[in-house]
Amino acid sequence: MKKRAFLAAGLIAFGAVTFNACKDDDEETLANIDDSTAINAEYTSAYAKQWGNYMRTVASLLKTDAENLYAYWNDSYEGGDSYAKRFLSHTGAGFQSSKDCVEQIIDGCVDIANEVGDSKIGGPVEKWSENNKEEAVLAVESWFSWHSRVDYSNNIASIKNAYFGSLDGTVNANSISKVINGSDATLDAKVTAAIQNAQAKILAIPQPFRNNLGCSEAREAMTACAELRDILDEDLKNYIDENLADYNWDAVLSQYVNNVVLPTYKSLKEKNAELFNAVVAFQQSPSDEGFSKCADAWIAARTPWESSEAFLFGPVADKGLDPNMDSWPLDLKGIIKIFNTASWGELEWSGEYEEMPEEGEGSQHAQDIESAQNLRGFHTLEYLIFKDGKARTIH
Repeated sequence: MKKRAFLAAGLIAFGAVTFNACKDDDEETLANIDDSTAINAEYTSAYAKQWGNYMRTVASLLKTDAENLYAYWNDSYEGGDSYAKRFLSHTGAGFQSSKDCVEQIIDGCVDIANEVGDSKIGGPVEKWSENNKEEAVLAVESWFSWHSRVDYSNNIASIKNAYFGSLDGTVNANSISKVINGSDATLDAKVTAAIQNAQAKILAIPQPFRNNLGCSEAREAMTACAELRDILDEDLKNYIDENLADYNWDAVLSQYVNNVVLPTYKSLKEKNAELFNAVVAFQQSPSDEGFSKCADAWIAARTPWESSEAFLFGPVADKGLDPNMDSWPLDLKGIIKIFNTASWGELEWSGEYEEMPEEGEGSQHAQDIESAQNLRGFHTLEYLIFKDGKARTIH
Protein backbone atom coordinates (compact mmCIF):
# COMPACT_ATOMS: atom_id res chain seq x y z
CA MET A 1 0.00 0.00 0.00
CA LYS A 2 1.31 3.41 -0.94
CA LYS A 3 0.15 5.61 1.94
CA ARG A 4 -0.98 9.12 1.12
CA ALA A 5 -1.33 11.92 3.62
CA PHE A 6 -4.85 13.27 3.24
CA LEU A 7 -6.66 15.03 6.03
CA ALA A 8 -9.98 13.52 6.96
CA ALA A 9 -11.70 16.83 6.36
CA GLY A 10 -10.52 16.67 2.78
CA LEU A 11 -12.20 13.31 2.43
CA ILE A 12 -15.69 14.04 3.63
CA ALA A 13 -16.37 17.74 4.06
CA PHE A 14 -17.84 18.42 0.63
CA GLY A 15 -20.92 20.31 1.74
CA ALA A 16 -24.03 19.58 -0.30
CA VAL A 17 -22.46 17.34 -2.90
CA THR A 18 -23.86 17.03 -6.39
CA PHE A 19 -22.50 15.10 -9.35
CA ASN A 20 -22.93 17.32 -12.40
CA ALA A 21 -21.49 14.55 -14.53
CA CYS A 22 -20.93 14.78 -18.24
CA LYS A 23 -23.94 12.84 -19.37
CA ASP A 24 -26.43 12.20 -22.08
CA ASP A 25 -29.51 14.39 -22.10
CA ASP A 26 -31.64 11.58 -20.74
CA GLU A 27 -29.39 10.97 -17.75
CA GLU A 28 -30.15 12.53 -14.41
CA THR A 29 -27.69 14.34 -12.19
CA LEU A 30 -26.74 12.70 -8.92
CA ALA A 31 -28.09 15.27 -6.52
CA ASN A 32 -29.21 13.85 -3.19
CA ILE A 33 -26.66 12.04 -1.08
CA ASP A 34 -27.31 10.77 2.44
CA ASP A 35 -25.68 13.08 5.00
CA SER A 36 -24.40 15.16 2.07
CA THR A 37 -21.17 13.19 1.92
CA ALA A 38 -19.46 11.23 -0.82
CA ILE A 39 -18.97 8.32 1.55
CA ASN A 40 -22.72 7.77 1.68
CA ALA A 41 -23.30 8.09 -2.06
CA GLU A 42 -25.65 5.47 -3.48
CA TYR A 43 -25.73 3.95 -6.94
CA THR A 44 -28.92 4.43 -8.92
CA SER A 45 -29.83 3.61 -12.48
CA ALA A 46 -30.19 7.34 -13.16
CA TYR A 47 -26.43 7.79 -13.45
CA ALA A 48 -25.41 4.24 -14.32
CA LYS A 49 -23.38 5.39 -17.30
CA GLN A 50 -20.85 7.56 -15.48
CA TRP A 51 -20.52 5.09 -12.59
CA GLY A 52 -19.96 2.19 -14.97
CA ASN A 53 -17.48 4.17 -17.04
CA TYR A 54 -15.45 4.99 -13.95
CA MET A 55 -15.44 1.35 -12.85
CA ARG A 56 -14.34 0.19 -16.29
CA THR A 57 -11.57 2.80 -16.55
CA VAL A 58 -10.09 1.87 -13.18
CA ALA A 59 -10.41 -1.88 -13.81
CA SER A 60 -8.70 -1.45 -17.19
CA LEU A 61 -5.79 0.41 -15.59
CA LEU A 62 -5.43 -2.27 -12.92
CA LYS A 63 -5.41 -4.95 -15.62
CA THR A 64 -2.70 -3.11 -17.56
CA ASP A 65 -0.55 -2.52 -14.48
CA ALA A 66 -0.78 -6.20 -13.52
CA GLU A 67 0.11 -7.27 -17.06
CA ASN A 68 3.10 -4.93 -17.12
CA LEU A 69 4.36 -6.04 -13.73
CA TYR A 70 4.34 -9.70 -14.72
CA ALA A 71 5.97 -8.91 -18.06
CA TYR A 72 8.75 -6.89 -16.40
CA TRP A 73 9.64 -9.86 -14.20
CA ASN A 74 9.01 -12.64 -16.71
CA ASP A 75 9.74 -11.26 -20.18
CA SER A 76 11.81 -8.08 -20.45
CA TYR A 77 12.61 -5.06 -18.33
CA GLU A 78 13.62 -1.71 -19.82
CA GLY A 79 14.40 -3.29 -23.18
CA GLY A 80 16.71 -5.98 -21.83
CA ASP A 81 16.57 -9.18 -19.85
CA SER A 82 13.67 -9.83 -17.54
CA TYR A 83 13.97 -8.53 -14.01
CA ALA A 84 13.90 -12.14 -12.81
CA LYS A 85 17.00 -12.93 -14.85
CA ARG A 86 18.77 -9.80 -13.63
CA PHE A 87 17.92 -10.60 -10.02
CA LEU A 88 19.09 -14.19 -10.35
CA SER A 89 22.36 -13.09 -11.93
CA HIS A 90 22.87 -10.44 -9.19
CA THR A 91 23.20 -7.61 -11.67
CA GLY A 92 21.70 -4.13 -11.53
CA ALA A 93 19.92 -2.25 -8.75
CA GLY A 94 22.98 -2.57 -6.51
CA PHE A 95 23.04 -6.38 -6.43
CA GLN A 96 26.56 -7.81 -6.58
CA SER A 97 26.12 -11.18 -4.91
CA SER A 98 23.51 -13.75 -3.97
CA LYS A 99 23.76 -12.47 -0.39
CA ASP A 100 22.77 -8.97 -1.59
CA CYS A 101 19.65 -10.45 -3.15
CA VAL A 102 18.72 -12.38 -0.01
CA GLU A 103 19.15 -9.23 2.03
CA GLN A 104 16.75 -7.48 -0.37
CA ILE A 105 14.21 -10.26 0.18
CA ILE A 106 14.50 -9.89 3.94
CA ASP A 107 14.37 -6.08 3.75
CA GLY A 108 11.10 -6.40 1.83
CA CYS A 109 9.74 -8.60 4.63
CA VAL A 110 10.90 -6.11 7.25
CA ASP A 111 9.22 -3.23 5.42
CA ILE A 112 5.81 -4.87 5.18
CA ALA A 113 5.89 -6.18 8.77
CA ASN A 114 6.58 -2.63 9.89
CA GLU A 115 3.93 -1.13 7.62
CA VAL A 116 1.21 -3.51 8.77
CA GLY A 117 1.88 -2.96 12.45
CA ASP A 118 2.89 0.68 12.51
CA SER A 119 0.81 2.16 9.69
CA LYS A 120 -2.05 -0.07 8.56
CA ILE A 121 -3.10 -1.04 12.09
CA GLY A 122 -1.21 1.46 14.21
CA GLY A 123 -2.22 4.58 12.30
CA PRO A 124 -5.97 4.20 12.82
CA VAL A 125 -5.53 2.85 16.37
CA GLU A 126 -3.46 5.85 17.44
CA LYS A 127 -5.93 8.29 15.91
CA TRP A 128 -8.72 6.52 17.79
CA SER A 129 -6.80 6.73 21.05
CA GLU A 130 -6.37 10.47 20.49
CA ASN A 131 -10.16 10.73 20.14
CA ASN A 132 -9.95 11.52 16.42
CA LYS A 133 -12.61 8.92 15.78
CA GLU A 134 -13.71 10.05 12.32
CA GLU A 135 -10.14 10.35 11.07
CA ALA A 136 -9.36 6.95 12.59
CA VAL A 137 -12.08 5.15 10.64
CA LEU A 138 -11.16 6.91 7.39
CA ALA A 139 -7.53 5.87 7.85
CA VAL A 140 -8.40 2.16 7.81
CA GLU A 141 -7.34 0.56 4.54
CA SER A 142 -10.02 -1.49 2.76
CA TRP A 143 -12.81 -0.37 5.07
CA PHE A 144 -15.42 -0.02 2.33
CA SER A 145 -15.22 -3.79 1.80
CA TRP A 146 -14.46 -4.68 5.44
CA HIS A 147 -11.54 -6.65 4.04
CA SER A 148 -8.86 -5.05 6.22
CA ARG A 149 -7.92 -7.99 8.44
CA VAL A 150 -7.64 -10.35 5.48
CA ASP A 151 -5.48 -7.82 3.63
CA TYR A 152 -3.13 -7.51 6.60
CA SER A 153 -3.02 -11.27 7.12
CA ASN A 154 -2.13 -11.72 3.44
CA ASN A 155 0.66 -9.18 3.90
CA ILE A 156 2.15 -11.40 6.59
CA ALA A 157 1.56 -14.43 4.36
CA SER A 158 3.80 -12.71 1.79
CA ILE A 159 6.58 -12.80 4.40
CA LYS A 160 5.95 -16.48 5.07
CA ASN A 161 5.98 -17.25 1.35
CA ALA A 162 9.28 -15.43 0.88
CA TYR A 163 10.86 -17.13 3.89
CA PHE A 164 9.51 -20.64 3.15
CA GLY A 165 10.09 -20.41 -0.62
CA SER A 166 6.58 -21.66 -1.39
CA LEU A 167 2.96 -20.59 -1.73
CA ASP A 168 1.38 -23.54 0.05
CA GLY A 169 2.74 -23.07 3.56
CA THR A 170 5.39 -25.79 3.28
CA VAL A 171 9.10 -25.16 3.75
CA ASN A 172 10.91 -25.78 0.47
CA ALA A 173 14.29 -27.47 0.49
CA ASN A 174 15.71 -24.39 -1.26
CA SER A 175 14.46 -21.66 1.05
CA ILE A 176 15.84 -19.15 3.51
CA SER A 177 14.08 -21.08 6.25
CA LYS A 178 15.77 -24.37 5.33
CA VAL A 179 19.20 -22.77 5.19
CA ILE A 180 18.76 -21.10 8.56
CA ASN A 181 17.32 -24.27 10.08
CA GLY A 182 20.39 -26.23 8.99
CA SER A 183 22.65 -23.69 10.67
CA ASP A 184 20.57 -22.56 13.68
CA ALA A 185 17.27 -24.38 14.15
CA THR A 186 16.39 -22.22 17.15
CA LEU A 187 16.54 -19.02 15.06
CA ASP A 188 14.46 -20.60 12.29
CA ALA A 189 11.83 -21.62 14.82
CA LYS A 190 11.85 -18.09 16.25
CA VAL A 191 11.25 -16.51 12.83
CA THR A 192 8.53 -19.02 11.95
CA ALA A 193 6.75 -18.53 15.28
CA ALA A 194 6.85 -14.74 14.88
CA ILE A 195 5.27 -14.99 11.42
CA GLN A 196 2.54 -17.30 12.68
CA ASN A 197 1.91 -15.13 15.74
CA ALA A 198 1.55 -11.95 13.68
CA GLN A 199 -1.01 -13.58 11.40
CA ALA A 200 -2.93 -15.05 14.32
CA LYS A 201 -3.04 -11.76 16.21
CA ILE A 202 -4.28 -9.89 13.14
CA LEU A 203 -7.10 -12.37 12.58
CA ALA A 204 -8.00 -12.20 16.28
CA ILE A 205 -9.04 -8.55 15.87
CA PRO A 206 -12.85 -8.49 15.94
CA GLN A 207 -14.43 -8.01 12.53
CA PRO A 208 -14.64 -5.47 11.02
CA PHE A 209 -11.44 -3.74 12.09
CA ARG A 210 -12.95 -0.29 11.38
CA ASN A 211 -15.50 -0.89 14.16
CA ASN A 212 -12.95 -2.18 16.69
CA LEU A 213 -10.12 0.34 16.63
CA GLY A 214 -10.00 0.65 20.40
CA CYS A 215 -9.84 -3.06 21.16
CA SER A 216 -6.92 -4.72 22.95
CA GLU A 217 -6.59 -7.25 20.12
CA ALA A 218 -5.55 -4.47 17.71
CA ARG A 219 -2.70 -3.39 19.97
CA GLU A 220 -1.66 -7.01 20.43
CA ALA A 221 -1.47 -7.32 16.63
CA MET A 222 0.67 -4.18 16.47
CA THR A 223 3.05 -5.67 19.03
CA ALA A 224 3.25 -8.98 17.17
CA CYS A 225 4.09 -7.20 13.90
CA ALA A 226 6.77 -5.13 15.64
CA GLU A 227 8.29 -8.27 17.12
CA LEU A 228 8.33 -9.93 13.71
CA ARG A 229 9.95 -6.85 12.17
CA ASP A 230 12.70 -6.78 14.79
CA ILE A 231 13.43 -10.50 14.55
CA LEU A 232 13.80 -10.23 10.78
CA ASP A 233 15.77 -6.99 10.81
CA GLU A 234 18.04 -7.76 13.71
CA ASP A 235 18.25 -11.46 14.54
CA LEU A 236 17.96 -12.88 11.02
CA LYS A 237 19.99 -10.31 9.10
CA ASN A 238 22.73 -10.18 11.74
CA TYR A 239 22.97 -13.97 11.81
CA ILE A 240 23.41 -14.10 8.04
CA ASP A 241 26.06 -11.38 8.15
CA GLU A 242 27.99 -13.13 10.89
CA ASN A 243 27.59 -16.77 9.90
CA LEU A 244 26.52 -17.06 6.26
CA ALA A 245 28.36 -14.21 4.59
CA ASP A 246 29.93 -16.50 1.98
CA TYR A 247 26.98 -18.85 1.49
CA ASN A 248 25.86 -19.42 -2.10
CA TRP A 249 22.15 -18.56 -2.12
CA ASP A 250 21.55 -19.12 -5.84
CA ALA A 251 19.29 -22.16 -5.39
CA VAL A 252 17.25 -20.26 -2.80
CA LEU A 253 16.91 -17.28 -5.13
CA SER A 254 15.81 -19.49 -8.02
CA GLN A 255 13.13 -21.10 -5.86
CA TYR A 256 11.98 -17.70 -4.60
CA VAL A 257 11.71 -16.14 -8.05
CA ASN A 258 10.25 -19.09 -9.94
CA ASN A 259 7.91 -20.46 -7.27
CA VAL A 260 6.91 -17.41 -5.24
CA VAL A 261 7.31 -14.14 -7.13
CA LEU A 262 6.43 -15.18 -10.67
CA PRO A 263 3.37 -17.32 -9.75
CA THR A 264 2.08 -14.54 -7.50
CA TYR A 265 2.40 -11.93 -10.23
CA LYS A 266 0.93 -14.35 -12.79
CA SER A 267 -2.09 -14.81 -10.52
CA LEU A 268 -2.33 -11.04 -10.11
CA LYS A 269 -2.42 -10.66 -13.89
CA GLU A 270 -5.05 -13.36 -14.34
CA LYS A 271 -7.30 -12.24 -11.48
CA ASN A 272 -7.26 -8.63 -12.65
CA ALA A 273 -8.26 -9.77 -16.14
CA GLU A 274 -11.21 -11.57 -14.54
CA LEU A 275 -12.03 -8.47 -12.48
CA PHE A 276 -12.03 -6.37 -15.64
CA ASN A 277 -14.36 -8.83 -17.35
CA ALA A 278 -16.76 -8.73 -14.39
CA VAL A 279 -16.76 -4.93 -14.46
CA VAL A 280 -17.40 -4.82 -18.21
CA ALA A 281 -20.31 -7.24 -17.81
CA PHE A 282 -21.73 -5.04 -15.06
CA GLN A 283 -21.27 -1.90 -17.12
CA GLN A 284 -23.15 -3.43 -20.03
CA SER A 285 -26.00 -4.73 -17.90
CA PRO A 286 -26.07 -3.22 -14.37
CA SER A 287 -27.70 -5.38 -11.70
CA ASP A 288 -27.32 -6.34 -8.05
CA GLU A 289 -25.99 -9.70 -9.19
CA GLY A 290 -23.45 -7.91 -11.35
CA PHE A 291 -22.29 -5.83 -8.38
CA SER A 292 -21.92 -9.03 -6.36
CA LYS A 293 -19.81 -10.65 -9.08
CA CYS A 294 -17.60 -7.54 -9.22
CA ALA A 295 -17.17 -7.70 -5.44
CA ASP A 296 -16.13 -11.36 -5.59
CA ALA A 297 -13.70 -10.64 -8.42
CA TRP A 298 -12.23 -7.66 -6.53
CA ILE A 299 -11.53 -9.83 -3.49
CA ALA A 300 -9.97 -12.53 -5.70
CA ALA A 301 -7.73 -9.98 -7.44
CA ARG A 302 -6.82 -8.34 -4.15
CA THR A 303 -5.39 -11.56 -2.68
CA PRO A 304 -2.28 -11.94 -4.89
CA TRP A 305 -1.59 -8.23 -4.60
CA GLU A 306 -1.57 -8.23 -0.80
CA SER A 307 0.38 -11.49 -0.90
CA SER A 308 3.09 -9.76 -2.95
CA GLU A 309 3.82 -6.88 -0.61
CA ALA A 310 6.93 -8.53 0.87
CA PHE A 311 8.57 -8.03 -2.51
CA LEU A 312 7.77 -4.43 -3.38
CA PHE A 313 11.15 -3.85 -5.00
CA GLY A 314 12.30 -3.64 -8.59
CA PRO A 315 9.73 -2.75 -11.27
CA VAL A 316 6.76 -2.44 -8.89
CA ALA A 317 8.59 0.36 -7.09
CA ASP A 318 10.67 1.86 -9.90
CA LYS A 319 7.72 2.14 -12.31
CA GLY A 320 5.25 3.49 -9.74
CA LEU A 321 3.04 0.40 -9.95
CA ASP A 322 2.54 0.14 -6.19
CA PRO A 323 0.88 3.58 -5.86
CA ASN A 324 -0.84 3.09 -9.23
CA MET A 325 -2.63 0.05 -7.86
CA ASP A 326 -2.82 0.64 -4.13
CA SER A 327 -2.74 4.31 -3.05
CA TRP A 328 -4.58 4.92 0.21
CA PRO A 329 -6.41 6.79 1.64
CA LEU A 330 -8.59 7.80 -1.28
CA ASP A 331 -8.88 11.30 -2.63
CA LEU A 332 -12.67 11.13 -2.55
CA LYS A 333 -12.96 14.81 -3.39
CA GLY A 334 -10.97 14.13 -6.55
CA ILE A 335 -13.16 11.15 -7.33
CA ILE A 336 -16.22 13.39 -7.12
CA LYS A 337 -14.52 15.74 -9.58
CA ILE A 338 -13.97 12.88 -12.01
CA PHE A 339 -17.66 12.04 -11.80
CA ASN A 340 -18.46 15.68 -12.50
CA THR A 341 -16.23 15.97 -15.54
CA ALA A 342 -15.84 12.39 -16.83
CA SER A 343 -12.18 13.33 -17.37
CA TRP A 344 -10.87 9.77 -17.43
CA GLY A 345 -7.52 10.96 -18.77
CA GLU A 346 -6.78 12.43 -15.34
CA LEU A 347 -6.31 8.90 -14.05
CA GLU A 348 -3.27 8.37 -16.28
CA TRP A 349 0.23 9.80 -16.32
CA SER A 350 3.24 9.50 -18.61
CA GLY A 351 7.00 9.87 -18.53
CA GLU A 352 9.49 8.52 -16.02
CA TYR A 353 8.11 7.76 -12.60
CA GLU A 354 8.96 10.33 -9.95
CA GLU A 355 7.78 9.90 -6.38
CA MET A 356 6.70 12.77 -4.19
CA PRO A 357 9.08 13.21 -1.24
CA GLU A 358 7.71 12.49 2.23
CA GLU A 359 8.39 16.07 3.28
CA GLY A 360 8.17 19.25 1.26
CA GLU A 361 6.88 19.80 -2.24
CA GLY A 362 8.02 17.72 -5.16
CA SER A 363 8.30 18.66 -8.80
CA GLN A 364 5.19 19.41 -10.81
CA HIS A 365 5.69 16.08 -12.60
CA ALA A 366 5.68 14.22 -9.27
CA GLN A 367 2.58 16.11 -8.18
CA ASP A 368 0.79 15.24 -11.42
CA ILE A 369 1.65 11.57 -11.03
CA GLU A 370 0.44 11.48 -7.44
CA SER A 371 -2.79 13.25 -8.36
CA ALA A 372 -3.52 10.62 -11.02
CA GLN A 373 -2.65 7.73 -8.72
CA ASN A 374 -5.02 8.97 -6.03
CA LEU A 375 -7.99 8.53 -8.38
CA ARG A 376 -7.41 4.94 -9.49
CA GLY A 377 -6.36 1.54 -8.19
CA PHE A 378 -7.90 -1.13 -6.02
CA HIS A 379 -9.35 1.23 -3.46
CA THR A 380 -11.11 3.52 -5.93
CA LEU A 381 -12.72 0.43 -7.43
CA GLU A 382 -13.50 -0.82 -3.93
CA TYR A 383 -15.36 2.42 -3.20
CA LEU A 384 -17.36 2.04 -6.42
CA ILE A 385 -18.24 -1.61 -5.76
CA PHE A 386 -18.67 -1.89 -1.98
CA LYS A 387 -20.65 -0.17 0.75
CA ASP A 388 -20.62 -1.13 4.44
CA GLY A 389 -18.78 -4.36 3.80
CA LYS A 390 -21.14 -5.63 1.10
CA ALA A 391 -21.51 -5.33 -2.64
CA ARG A 392 -23.47 -2.22 -3.58
CA THR A 393 -27.03 -2.52 -4.83
CA ILE A 394 -28.97 -0.46 -7.33
CA HIS A 395 -31.37 2.02 -5.74
